[in-house]
Parts: sequence; C-alpha cells; structure tokens
Amino acid sequence: MHLDTLLQFAVRFLGTEETFPFDNKTLVLKVGGKMYLLVDVEQPIAVNLKCDPERAIELRERYDGIQPGYHMNKKHWNTIDLQGSVDEKLILELVKHSYELVLASLPKKVRDEFAH
Repeated sequence: MHLDTLLQFAVRFLGTEETFPFDNKTLVLKVGGKMYLLVDVEQPIAVNLKCDPERAIELRERYDGIQPGYHMNKKHWNTIDLQGSVDEKLILELVKHSYELVLASLPKKVRDEFAH
C-alpha cells in the first residue's frame, strides 16, 4: 500500500492532527491528543495501529504481515506490513478501527467535538 493512499484515508477522520513528536521522520496521527497511527515517512514499510487486544491476537495468528506493535505496548498495538502481504482493504479497516478505539477512549466532552 502506498503511504499517500493510507494518509489520505486517515486524515479525513474528524479531529485528526498530523505531528512529528519523536523525530522528523516518524509521523504520528492523533485525535484528541492521543496517538492512533505511527509511520516512518522515509521508509514506509509498516504502520503501527492501535487495536482491540482480542482482535490483535486474532489478526496476528491469521496474517504473517501483522505483528505485535514495534516499540509499542504489544497488547494494544499492531505493526502492519504495507508491502503487500496484508490486503489494502484490511489495512484501511484497521486504520479506522484504531481511530475509533482512540476516539472512544476520550472524555465525552472531547468526543462530542468530533461527533460525526
């Protein structure tokens, strides 16, 4: 999957902000100040996405291209291969899932600001 396609999809979610909090190559997308996507823009071979813990285990068992989150909490984050081993449709579904999980974790007042 091309990075441009991934980012065009992700930034359309309400309240999404693009940041580089760690360095000038790790793009972090946040909603309400909380991360839901991390990707190396210089070498976009994988993306880190938040995931429901039970679903994360299921996905890792089912797809070789989905592994525990690299440098992340392995219970809540997956690293997804962007180089063809994971279907593009599934990647986009997981981006949306990540956004929705983070959005749901925000205080109601903040969530209401991003109501669809």
